[in-house]
Amino acid sequence: MTLRMNRTGCSVDRIRKDRILHEALAGGADPLHLSLVFGISHSTAARYSAVADVAEPLLADELDHVPQ
Repeated sequence: MTLRMNRTGCSVDRIRKDRILHEALAGGADPLHLSLVFGISHSTAARYSAVADVAEPLLADELDHVPQ
């Protein structure tokens, strides 16, 4: 499995980061929640929350303009 992941350019660390960001977007970007669920520091959780706060309106705007 690790060899297959390396060939595709995907790593466990990248998957974990993506999962944390997804949780931040889905859960309202609460740093305390992220810190408790993923065992990350408060400063790291705050950074993920800040990114989610910026990304959320951009993603919502993108969904409003999806061609049909």
